[in-house]
Amino acid sequence: MDKVVKRFGAATVLNQLDFQVAKGEKVTIIGPSGSGKSTVLRILMTLETIDDGLIHVAGQPLWHEYREGGGIAPASEAHLRRMRKEMGMVFQQFNLFPHMTVLRNVTESPIHVLGLSREKARRRAFEYLDLVGMTEHAEKFPSQLSGGQQQRVAIARALATRPNIMLFDEPTSALDPELVGEVLSVIQRLSEEHDLTMLLVTHEMEFARQISDRVCFFDKGVVVEQASPEVIFNHPQEARTQDFLKNFMAARQGGR
Repeated sequence: MDKVVKRFGAATVLNQLDFQVAKGEKVTIIGPSGSGKSTVLRILMTLETIDDGLIHVAGQPLWHEYREGGGIAPASEAHLRRMRKEMGMVFQQFNLFPHMTVLRNVTESPIHVLGLSREKARRRAFEYLDLVGMTEHAEKFPSQLSGGQQQRVAIARALATRPNIMLFDEPTSALDPELVGEVLSVIQRLSEEHDLTMLLVTHEMEFARQISDRVCFFDKGVVVEQASPEVIFNHPQEARTQDFLKNFMAARQGGR
C-alpha cells in the first residue's frame, strides 16, 4: 500500500497509509477500534474502494490496471475477479450460507469462481475439511454447528480456492471464550505447515506474539510502530503503543 487514503464521509480512516507485507510473511495488525485495521483487509478483498493511493498484490495493481503505453485506468470487474483469486478471507461473523451444507459451502467458490468440476471441488473440500477437523460434519448445516466449528468451516472455505494470501479479520471475536482455542490452533497449524502469506487483525495478543513474524500497531489510519513480537510486546518504542498495550492488559485483567 502506497499512500492509501480511505474516507467514510467526513472521517478519514486510512491516512496516507504506507504498508507492505512480504511473500510468506505472517503479519498481525493490532490497535484500537476505528484505527483502520479491518478496513485494510476489506480493501484488499475489494469489499471497499480507496479514495487515493496505490495498492499492489502479488506484483499487480489492485484497484488499477496498466494500459498499453504506460497509462493507468481504474480496474475492470474482470481484473478485480482475477485479483480476488490471490486472496482468501475469514470474517468475524463466519458468513456461511445457512441453507447450504458444510460441504456445499466449501465447494461453491471452487465450482463457480474457479470452474472446477463438482467432483474435483468435492475432493478439494474434503482435503481442507480434514485439515480443520470438520470432515465428519460435512453434511450438517451451519445451524447445527458451534461457533468454533462454523469458523473452522469458514477457514476451509477460504482455503478451497487455494489463495496465496490469507486474511483473518478478528476470527475469534464472535466466539465464546472456550471456543477460541480451537480456531487459533487451526490458524497456527496453517502458519506452520503451509507457505501462505498471512495478514491477521486480532485482539488475541498472546496469539499474535506466537504466530507473527511482525506486529504492526495501527492508530488513526497510520502505522505508528512495527517490529518483531518481542519488541512490540516487551519493548515498544512509541508512547502510543505503550499506552495501548498497558490499557489493553489492564482491561483484560479487570475482566477476569
